[in-house]
Amino acid sequence: MSESKGYDEKDQTSSLEKGAVHDYVVQHTDNKYHFDAADLDRVQRKLKQRHVQMIAIAGTLGTGLFLGSGHALQAAGPLGALIAYAVVGTTAYASLCAVGEMTSHAPISGTFPHFAARWVDPAFGFAVGWNYFYTNAISVPVEITAAGILLTFWDPNPDHQAAYTAAICICACAINIFGVRWFGESEFVFSIIKLLLITILIITGLVIDLGGGPDHRRLGFHYWKDPGPINGAGLEPNHPSLDRFLGILSVLVQAAFSFQGMELVAIAASETISPRRNIAKAVRRVFWRILMFYLLGVLITGMLVPYNDENLLSTSGTAAESPYVIAMTRAGIKVLPHIINAGIFTSAFSAGNSFLFCSSRVLYGLALRGQAPKIFTYCTRNGLPLAAVLGTSCFAFLSFMNVSNGAETVFTWFVNLSTVGGFFGWWSMNLTYVFFYRGFRAQGLDRTKLIYHSKLQPWLSYWGLGWITLFILINGFAVFWDFNAADFLTAYINVPLFIALYVVWKILKRTKVWKPHEMDFVTGIPTVEETEIPEEPPRTFGEKVAAFLF
Repeated sequence: MSESKGYDEKDQTSSLEKGAVHDYVVQHTDNKYHFDAADLDRVQRKLKQRHVQMIAIAGTLGTGLFLGSGHALQAAGPLGALIAYAVVGTTAYASLCAVGEMTSHAPISGTFPHFAARWVDPAFGFAVGWNYFYTNAISVPVEITAAGILLTFWDPNPDHQAAYTAAICICACAINIFGVRWFGESEFVFSIIKLLLITILIITGLVIDLGGGPDHRRLGFHYWKDPGPINGAGLEPNHPSLDRFLGILSVLVQAAFSFQGMELVAIAASETISPRRNIAKAVRRVFWRILMFYLLGVLITGMLVPYNDENLLSTSGTAAESPYVIAMTRAGIKVLPHIINAGIFTSAFSAGNSFLFCSSRVLYGLALRGQAPKIFTYCTRNGLPLAAVLGTSCFAFLSFMNVSNGAETVFTWFVNLSTVGGFFGWWSMNLTYVFFYRGFRAQGLDRTKLIYHSKLQPWLSYWGLGWITLFILINGFAVFWDFNAADFLTAYINVPLFIALYVVWKILKRTKVWKPHEMDFVTGIPTVEETEIPEEPPRTFGEKVAAFLF
C-alpha cells in the first residue's frame, strides 16, 4: 500500500509478525473494501501468557461487583439479584465466546470493530468502532472519579479531591504511555489484588454467615425469609408480582455493567504472544470465573445483608456502601473495611487503566483502516501507538469536571450518555459472529480447526443477541412511569447516535452488506505459524503450578 511510505520502513518486525499481505480469496476492485493494513500495523507482541490469563480471570472484577452488588441486592432482593447476574453472565459468556472464536482466526489490530467492517458491512464496523471508542474513552474519567471518591473513606476533605484526581490521571496515562509491557505488569498485579480481595470477601462472608464472627450470630438464609427473596421496583405497588418482575429487570442493567470489559483479552490479541493459544485458554476459563466470583459473590451478599438495610441506600461511593463492609461492621470486625476500600480503589484504578488501553487500541485500529484520522496510526519503534494513546488520554482529564460543582451535572450527563455503548459492543460481537459463521460455511472453511471454537455456536450468539437487545430497550424503562425528557434522552440517545454513525458512513462510502461468499478471511491475517510459539511443557513443580494458574 502506498500509505506505508510515510512510516519507518526499516522496522518491519511487527509488520511481518502480523502476517504478510496474502492474495484475496475474493477480489474487489474498489479500494474502500480492502483491509490489507498489515504493512501499516506496527504494534508488537509483548503481553505474556501470565498477563493475558490474569486479565481474563480478574480483569473486570471492579466496583461494579464490589459496590454494585449492594445496589442490586437493594433493588431486587437476594434471589432477584442472583437471577439477574446469572442471566447477564450467560450473555457475557456468549459475547466472549463469539469474539474469542473470531480472534482465534484473526488476532489482528482493530479487533471486533474491524471484524464487523470486514464480515458484516464497513459502515457497521465504523459505527461499532466509534461507539466502542467513545464508550471506553468516557469511562476513563468515570473510573478515575470513582477512585478519587474511594480515597474520601480516609480523607473526607473535599479540597484535596482535585490533587487526588490529578495524581490518578497522571498514573493511568503514564502506565499506558510507557507501553504495553507496563500495562501488562500493572494489570497482572492489580488482578492478583482483586482475586485476593474477592476470595477474602467470599470466605469472610461465609464465616460471618455461619456464625464465626465476633458476635457469633448464625445467619444462614435468614434474610431470604425475612424480608424475603425478591424486592419490588416500587413502580407497581398495587401489583406485587409485576413489581418484583420489574425489580429484576432493573437489576439486569446494573449486573450488565459489572460484566462489561471482558473482551479486553480479545482487544489485546494483536499485542499478545501466541495470541490464539492464550486467548483460547482465557475464554475457556471465563465460565468458571463467572460461576465462582460473580454468582457465588452475589449469593454470599444476599446471605449477609437484608435488602431493606438502610446502609445499602448509601451513595458515598466508598467501601462503606459495600454489603460486605456492612456485614463486617455489624459482626464487629473493624480492620477489614479499610483493607476492602484499598482493594476496591485498586479495582477502580485498574478499570480506568484498562478502558484507556481499550479505547486507544480501537482508535488505532480505526485509523489503520481509514475510519479515523491517519495521525492516530503513528507508532513508536517499540510498538506503542503513541498518537492514539495521547489522544485518548485527554479524556482522563474530564474527571476534573466532577470536582467543580457547576460542571458536575454535565459530567453526570456524559456518564449516563455512555452507558448503553457497552451493550452495543456486546450486541455487535454476537451479530458479527453470526455473519462470520455463515461466511465460513459458505466458503467451505472448517471452524473446528481453529485453536478455539465453541460447540454451542451459533446458538450462543443468538441467545446473546436476544438478551442484549432487551438490555438496550429496558435501560431506562423506569422513566415511563414518571416521564422526564432529560432521563429519557440520556437513557436512549445512544440508539439514534449508533444508527446515525452507520447511516452517515454508508452514504458517504456507499458500502454494502457482505454476502457470505464475498467475505475475506485471508488478507492481512497471520497464519498460526506466524503467531504461535511452540509451548514448552512444564518440568519443575513451580512451572507446573504456574501452568495450572496461568
